[in-house]
Amino acid sequence: MTSETGGQPASDSTPRTPRVWLVRAGRQGEDEAAAIENNLAIIGFTDVQSLEDAEDKDAMSSRLRQSNPAAREKTIIIRAAQLAAFVLRMRDGDIVALPLKTRPGQVALGRVEGPYAYREIGDARRHTRPVKWVRPDVARSEFGQDLIRSLGTSMTVCRIQRDQAERRIAAILAGKPDPDSDTPEESNAVDTENMQELQEPEVETDIRETAHQEILDHIRARFPGHDFARLVEAALQAEGYFTQLSPPGPDGGVDILAGRGPIGFETPRICVQVKATAAAVNVDVLRSLQGAMQSFHADQGLLVSWGGFTDPLIQEARRRFFNVRLWNANDLAEAIYDNYERLPKQIQAEIPLERVWTLVHDEDGP
Repeated sequence: MTSETGGQPASDSTPRTPRVWLVRAGRQGEDEAAAIENNLAIIGFTDVQSLEDAEDKDAMSSRLRQSNPAAREKTIIIRAAQLAAFVLRMRDGDIVALPLKTRPGQVALGRVEGPYAYREIGDARRHTRPVKWVRPDVARSEFGQDLIRSLGTSMTVCRIQRDQAERRIAAILAGKPDPDSDTPEESNAVDTENMQELQEPEVETDIRETAHQEILDHIRARFPGHDFARLVEAALQAEGYFTQLSPPGPDGGVDILAGRGPIGFETPRICVQVKATAAAVNVDVLRSLQGAMQSFHADQGLLVSWGGFTDPLIQEARRRFFNVRLWNANDLAEAIYDNYERLPKQIQAEIPLERVWTLVHDEDGP
């Protein structure tokens, strides 16, 4: 049994498997860096102030109706369930999974270490829970595809439970392989003790995010190693650059040279370094690119990393805003989406895409 007011376990000698909660940190991942740096889970819902005195989901529904009098009742119910999960139902030791939008291909895993608090983050007060991020950079490839689909649900907060997710994600958090999804039917039964929780089977999948992740997985599998540089070159060509791709092997810090104009003599002249590894690259890679820019008399540099970038690299790149740009996997994918019709036919054949329009259901709150 659990306490409904503090989210803490009541005294019970029976060991329990920790619950797993999906908690997002902004629609575009804008709160991810602050969350990881400060060992917090941070959610939006900026239209609702402190919930430290809210005793149950009904109190949260009442707050939501006050702040959004025109909102549909279904929206109120879904948002209140998410807030109740975050404020009341999470318990110390539960696992939090944060799919990282700023580092595509990675998921941060941690454990809840304290109660809800409405605290100041930067220049605003936010809804938070203390979370020790034990593994802040787990590769998506460590999760089975069924878990990846569960992590693609559209809610800001929900419990991930089916396919024995709790046991399996606990193993991944401990640095072990995913025990896989070969589980008996009864493992997916609803936890009747906690019927009020917003559980993952009850919520819709974020179709756009799921499709985007499938495209990223396809690119990752189809363009390993030097082929990844070939894809980046194609994206730059579609943007109007004349390019030269270095052959496989040592490249002297430059994978692609790019310039404007019919044969590349016009500015800007760009040195491009490409890293296909799943790990975030460190500041040494940026400094190597800067040295190559001087050697090739380039105006600007572009660093493309599938696994994203470490915080020190991001900070240094900010200081060099006017001559260096960073692309992670999401940025490359957006360049592909924007210029798909202008990509070489060979690349289109290797990444067959079709534009689909769908209605957006905005039920998860700010």
